[in-house]
Amino acid sequence: MVKLSVTQRRWLLTIHLLFSAILFGVSMVFLVLSIVAANTQDEGVLQACYASMHILAKTSVRASTIGTLATGILLSALTRWGLFNHYWLIAKEALTVLSILLGPVGMYFWTLKAFTWTSSKGFGALQDPAFLVNREQLWIGIGLQILSLAAVFAISVFKPWGTRTKKGS
Repeated sequence: MVKLSVTQRRWLLTIHLLFSAILFGVSMVFLVLSIVAANTQDEGVLQACYASMHILAKTSVRASTIGTLATGILLSALTRWGLFNHYWLIAKEALTVLSILLGPVGMYFWTLKAFTWTSSKGFGALQDPAFLVNREQLWIGIGLQILSLAAVFAISVFKPWGTRTKKGS
């Protein structure tokens, strides 16, 4: 199997970290915009918050998720770590699946619904039980996204749980 040189690995790791930082940063922007949307008295600001989140869900969230996933797989496959050789990598992979479900999938649909409701009903959307459920789902999704990404960062630094034992060894 082809392995990366030290310089190649460092460049790939740099790109991976940049995509990861973008994904985490966009998640924090979602949190800020959700707080603003929940506290504004201006209908235009309410609509702008959800429009901004939806645009980010369609662009930055998708691109950074794909970039993080692709570079992470390459880093695992082309270095000594491997894809399933360590428990900490398996945990990161599971959290990555959660991030994919929350980010490009969940955030896209939750923000699309919120944007659609606020565009057609304005503050009247706040009286719609379906909108309130969607807003709660968005809040929970944002929180889980931030927690899962923070956990991935911590796991990457501490690399807990050791190496898996190989069958037949």
